[in-house]
Amino acid sequence: MQVPTNPANPRTDPPASPEIESRAATAVVIGGGQSGLSAGYHLQRRDFRSALDHPEAEETFVVLDAGQAPGGAWRHRWESLRMATVNGIFDLPGFAQPPVDPDEPSRMAVPRYFDAFEEATALPILRPVTVTAVRPGLDGNLVVETDHGSWITRAIINATGTWSNPVLPHYPGQETFTGTQLHTRDYVSADRFAGSRVAVVGGGISALQQLEEISRVATTFWYTRREPVFRDGEFDSSAGREVVAKVAADVEAGRPTGSVVSYTGLLWTPYALAAEARGALRRRRMFTAIGPTGVREADGTFTPVDTILWATGFRPALAHLDPLGLRNELGGIQVRGTQVVGEPRVHLTGFGPSQSTVGANRAGREAVTALVRHFRRKDAQEFSWA
Repeated sequence: MQVPTNPANPRTDPPASPEIESRAATAVVIGGGQSGLSAGYHLQRRDFRSALDHPEAEETFVVLDAGQAPGGAWRHRWESLRMATVNGIFDLPGFAQPPVDPDEPSRMAVPRYFDAFEEATALPILRPVTVTAVRPGLDGNLVVETDHGSWITRAIINATGTWSNPVLPHYPGQETFTGTQLHTRDYVSADRFAGSRVAVVGGGISALQQLEEISRVATTFWYTRREPVFRDGEFDSSAGREVVAKVAADVEAGRPTGSVVSYTGLLWTPYALAAEARGALRRRRMFTAIGPTGVREADGTFTPVDTILWATGFRPALAHLDPLGLRNELGGIQVRGTQVVGEPRVHLTGFGPSQSTVGANRAGREAVTALVRHFRRKDAQEFSWA
């Protein structure tokens, strides 16, 4: 069908609608957080060219990021989370972090660092672009559908993390609650809760950090499904390797992974000690129901609260991969290294044992190495049949 010319300028056709545009790249990286940037860096080092600037090149790649700007999920962390509090940000590959003020909010410092990395490496990143689905295509390719057209690709490296998929439990009567309900991802600072009564739900690191902050200015009640387990001593490199091995064993067996704290336990950090000294770590069993003005305790009594903070964590954001049928009967995805078992065209980074910042970097490199090996093997097979 002929596209009509722009009446304001008869010599210039209007740009193609982003909804119908379709482009190609040898590899598509989905997500521009730490593991996505690492994957892009290593693709570039393996001589993959930008699919935006050099679409005619033999091997190309593009990074599709849903964020409005660099920084991944760090752009959305709460205001009071300072660099001194976070669990350490590992250097992006080949790009050391500059000195940072420990009192600077992580939501400012980390995105600035990511932005500098992107500028230095000139990775081909498109944003904001949301991937809506990945489907099998023709000739052994995959089709990456987005809100700005589709990409035809030989393989994907998925680096979408967890931030966009919060865990939101449901309890009887929840819809009748007249106070405020919010999730960790909605939390900004403790100031908004001053003088109120707040139920904090969750036994992870974020729950502990937010509980400690809010307990400074409000009356808090801490609820967890299980008795929290605090580790004795430091979480050293040996403990880290042990945790990584446990998570790797789960994903290699195709089992759904648990929360981070279910593997690591809780640490007696300065904020945990402060909460303990303030009496905020008096854990209650999970309430059984929610009423208009509070929660029904496990023993049947009623506790009035103004706010329920669901610090209940996140799950991997992988719904866009559902058309590929990667999940098994357990609901997990079997992965060896970063590669989905049985689907060599799909790699998951920032998933399972690579959710940490150091793991994310390694996963990006590992995914690229495996993809290049797969491409070479595939091309050799096709050549031998020619």
